[in-house]
Amino acid sequence: MSSSSCVRVKILSILYLLFLSIKSVDSQWVVSNLPGFDGDLPFTLETGYIGVGENDEVQLFYYFIESERSPKDDPLLLWLTGGPGCSAFSGLVYEIGPLKFNYSNSSGNKPTFELNPYSWTKVANIIFLDQPVGTGFSYATSPEAYSVSDTLAAAQIYTFLKKWFIVHTNFLTNPFYISGDSYSGITVPMIVELISNGNEVGHYPPLNLKGYILGNPYTDGVNDLNSRVSFAYRKALLPRPFYESIKKNCKGKYVYPDPNNPKCVRDAKVFGEWTKDINVAQILEPKCEYEVHPKPNITTFDRRSLIRFRDSHPSTAKPSKRWCRDDNYVFSYIWANDKTVQKALHIREGGGHTAPEYKPEQCLAMIDRWLSHYPL
Repeated sequence: MSSSSCVRVKILSILYLLFLSIKSVDSQWVVSNLPGFDGDLPFTLETGYIGVGENDEVQLFYYFIESERSPKDDPLLLWLTGGPGCSAFSGLVYEIGPLKFNYSNSSGNKPTFELNPYSWTKVANIIFLDQPVGTGFSYATSPEAYSVSDTLAAAQIYTFLKKWFIVHTNFLTNPFYISGDSYSGITVPMIVELISNGNEVGHYPPLNLKGYILGNPYTDGVNDLNSRVSFAYRKALLPRPFYESIKKNCKGKYVYPDPNNPKCVRDAKVFGEWTKDINVAQILEPKCEYEVHPKPNITTFDRRSLIRFRDSHPSTAKPSKRWCRDDNYVFSYIWANDKTVQKALHIREGGGHTAPEYKPEQCLAMIDRWLSHYPL
C-alpha cells in the first residue's frame, strides 16, 4: 500500500471515530447530587455509556471521577474490578473511591454515604468501568452480545477507551495507567498490549500509556491456589511440622493431589479441614458462610463473599446477628437498585435486550469458574 493510501485510511479512521464520538456526546452526564449523600458532591462525577462492538450493540457504563487535586496534571486510571462480572461500583465504594457507606447512620432501605479520606481520587482521575457486558449497568441490545471471552472483553475495553478519549481530549496528555484487582489480572495485561500495539501502528487517538497497576491479581488457577499453602503458613495458620510435611509429600502440587500418593492426599485433606472456617479475605474476621463439603480439598480454601444473599431480594436481605464483612454489601443491593438512584446516575431503563439489574453477586463468577475448572 502506498504512503498516500495509508494516510487516506488513517484519516478515514479518524473521521469515523470522530463521528462515533459525536453520537455519544449525549450519553455523558455530570452528576452533582446522589441519594444518600447530604448536599452537593465535593468532587466531579460523570456517568455515561459508550457503545462498542458491531453497531454498538454493547453499551458499557462507567463512572468517571476527576482528581480532587489537579485534574489536568494528575494521572488518569482505568479501574477494572474483578469477577469477572463484579461491578465497578464495588471498587468505587468499597475500595478506592471517594464515597463509602456510613454503616452507623444507615438503616433499613436508606443507605447513606460519607467521604473516604483515603480515596485515590485525592491525587488521580479514575474511570470505573462496568465490564464485561452484563456487569453492573452495562448491557447489550442483543442476547448474542452477552457471550464474551476475556480476549473479546479486552478488545471492547480498548475500543471504549479510544472513544472515551475522543470525547475527553483534555485528558489525552495525562499519564495513563490501566489498573484493577482480582480477575483483572487476566484482562489488564491484554489491554495494555492492545494499547501498546495500537500506539505503535498509529491508532487514533494515541493513548499516553505509562504502565499498569494490579492488586491481588488472579493469574493462573493452579498456581494461585497452590500458593495458598505457603501463604497460610506465613500467616501462622499452619504449624511448621505440618507445613514441612505437606510440602515434602505434595512437592508443591496441592490442587490435584495424586491419588497414588496417599500421604499428599491425607495432608491436602487436613489442610482443607484446618482452613475451611477461615475467612481467607480477612483472616482476622469471622467467616461469613460455613459450608461442610463432603470432600475437603485445597480448593475449599476460598472466598465466598456475598453468597449468603445470593437468593435474597435486596429489599429483604438483612445482616445476620453476628456481623461479618458480607453484611456491608447489603446496602449495595438496596442503593443501586433504587429507581431514584438509577435516575440520578442516568441509567437507561430497559435499554438492553432485557432490562439490566444491578447484581453484586456477580462477583462470585470467578469462584464458580475456579470450582468448575478444578473440581473437588
